[in-house]
Amino acid sequence: MMRAKVISLWREDSGQDIAEYAVMLAVILVIVVGTIRLIGSNANNVFSSVASAVQ
Repeated sequence: MMRAKVISLWREDSGQDIAEYAVMLAVILVIVVGTIRLIGSNANNVFSSVASAVQ
């Protein structure tokens, strides 16, 4: 039942739009998460060095 629904959505034009949006959302999420992790580690280093300088 669910498989038939997914297949019908995949074959319809609107189903293709949904699949394209899902792929686009996944790519955006990967970019956002990677950026946040990069900024987070750099921010942690900055705060650590400031804390060391204050003490």
